[in-house]
Amino acid sequence: MTALFESTDFPESTLIAVNGVELEVFEAGRRNAGKPIVLCHGWPEHAFSWRHQVPALAAAGHHVIVPNQRGYGNSSRPAAVTDYDIENLSGDLVALLDHYEYDDATFVGHDWGAAVVWGLALLHPDRVNRVINLSVPYLERGEKPWIESMAEALGGDFYFVHFNRQPGVADAVFDENTFQFLRNMFRKNEPPREPRPGMALIDLARAETPLGDPVMSDSDLAVFVSAFASTGFTASLNWYRNLDRNWRLLADVDPIVRQPTLMIYGDRDVVQKSERLTEFVPDVEVVSLDCGHWIQQEKPAETNQAILKWLDQRDARAA
Repeated sequence: MTALFESTDFPESTLIAVNGVELEVFEAGRRNAGKPIVLCHGWPEHAFSWRHQVPALAAAGHHVIVPNQRGYGNSSRPAAVTDYDIENLSGDLVALLDHYEYDDATFVGHDWGAAVVWGLALLHPDRVNRVINLSVPYLERGEKPWIESMAEALGGDFYFVHFNRQPGVADAVFDENTFQFLRNMFRKNEPPREPRPGMALIDLARAETPLGDPVMSDSDLAVFVSAFASTGFTASLNWYRNLDRNWRLLADVDPIVRQPTLMIYGDRDVVQKSERLTEFVPDVEVVSLDCGHWIQQEKPAETNQAILKWLDQRDARAA
């Protein structure tokens, strides 16, 4: 299959001061054309993870805005862990809209970016006109803080719990093995593995031989490796270390996402689909693609088609 994208085609970045930090932002398409769309990456990713979507969305008439969120790339990396809570992460995106003088926009998120977009839609519903999320469905708040619940259900070696309760341990291993970790992480068609004791992502970072097939070319992977070799992993892991803080911050917020929503799953993703999505996201359409976790990079053409088709349908309904 012919590559959809060449690394050299990705837009140049601009540093934009918002919400007390600077964000490295890549953009394409017509500014102030009335169709802003903001693409929010996950972990351990980079704005570059949207490289296949940017030209397609720009060609469809959108102003495409792709930030490296705080902690990533050349964006600011504040020192305090609490600087990476959902109020700050969503506040960055609201301030980005203010910078471009947009009242609202469509927000697209993958992985942790999806979690931020869900939170943004709850905390600032008037700034989000549509939601498109990949992989990570809406997470119910529940009666117990999320890390406590995960520890009870999945144990202390589950990576969310480990990042919180053993801060610095995984960070150091990832920093020492940046290329190996990211090469081993961005894989598809991996054979099933028996669960083993210990922290799986630390084992992954130390594994000399990757499993399955690479998600991206060596030159594309080099963009991610270069970014994390420069920044280290701690700032990005601090997103995880705010999960229980986010649980508290969302205590008094209306939990229903009322915006029109597209949820895209990978059928072979390790992240589980939500059985109760429509209870919290009533106006949702669900699409499943035959891929793993790195949906927009594994199935770029299919992802683009799903997004553009859904946006066209929503535009037709609104007309």
